[in-house]
Amino acid sequence: MMNLDLENRLQAALREAVPPLPGEPRPIIIIGAGGIVQHAHLPAYRNAGFPVAALVDVSQEKAAALAREYSIPLATVSVETAIRTAPRDAIFDLAVPAGAILKVLPLLPDGAAVLIQKPMGNTLEEAEQILEICRSKGLTAAVNFQLRYSSVMLAAKKIAESGALGQIHDMEVVVSTYTPWDLWDFLATAPRLEILYHSIHYVDLVRAWFGNPQKVLARTVKNPQMPSLSATKSVIALDYGDWKRVYIATNHGHLYKDSQRSYVQWEGTEGSLHAVMGLNLDYPKGVPDSLRFAPAGGEWQTLPTTGNWVPDAFAGSMGALQAYVTGEIDHLQSSVEDAIDTMRTVEAAYISNEEDGVSIQRR
Repeated sequence: MMNLDLENRLQAALREAVPPLPGEPRPIIIIGAGGIVQHAHLPAYRNAGFPVAALVDVSQEKAAALAREYSIPLATVSVETAIRTAPRDAIFDLAVPAGAILKVLPLLPDGAAVLIQKPMGNTLEEAEQILEICRSKGLTAAVNFQLRYSSVMLAAKKIAESGALGQIHDMEVVVSTYTPWDLWDFLATAPRLEILYHSIHYVDLVRAWFGNPQKVLARTVKNPQMPSLSATKSVIALDYGDWKRVYIATNHGHLYKDSQRSYVQWEGTEGSLHAVMGLNLDYPKGVPDSLRFAPAGGEWQTLPTTGNWVPDAFAGSMGALQAYVTGEIDHLQSSVEDAIDTMRTVEAAYISNEEDGVSIQRR
């Protein structure tokens, strides 16, 4: 059994584990009407009470169908039309493939607020160009690294801040499941796949906990059962000094359901946390997220949390941007100024994949 002080700290942390939300949400213009908008952005915004003023997509039919489903007043193929007809204080939600970000950003009004879908470009070079456009246009811009805002991750962070874990010396992210990559047509020919489009979430999460690593060691490889795709399995070790082990291990071709895993685990001198990311299990249907805690030497207990990474965390990333714009919070997590370091870490992983490693010397 846990002592009363620890129990009180856990309960207080759980109560505080809420995303920042604006008191009076501003209208949103969504650019892009793909699967992520249909299954994540729009359900999350509806549940949070965020008004959507316009939906833009290259397919008028797709935009119009979603607009009818979610009672959005305008569906159009024109970014300019959406800007001209939307309220002046609208927030832009840029939900397009990475390669299209540089084409759309210059169209936004100077000084606008925008949430940019991850990744922040296909390469670090593109990310730096995106950062420069945001700076030159005076945009208040964030990248949609929404895993930080899932209920289990918010709770885990608050529990760690309460001191319940003591000194954290171990963080592991393990995803061994089956991901149907064919759901995204644009990924079929992507030269960079697993780290850039999936493990980037975990790289960003690690940075949210520990800042930038000293070094990155990585290997990402293809799956012989998915020969047409780029690498879908990765191991990334992030160096935070002599006594802290931090790594990410993913395998998106694991077909054996009874042994599939999807979790983040932290171990400290006083306790441990284990967070299940249910989205990855039986994707895209998923299973509920969950969070467990164990004091040092004690037994695991499940903690009460509500909501899942998808769709609920998407209200957190948009809510944080809106709360920052309205002055209700003074720090914007995942701003482009911060997200560029996630992209630098991803780039370091790809460089390590190509260049690192020591050959065994034969005598």
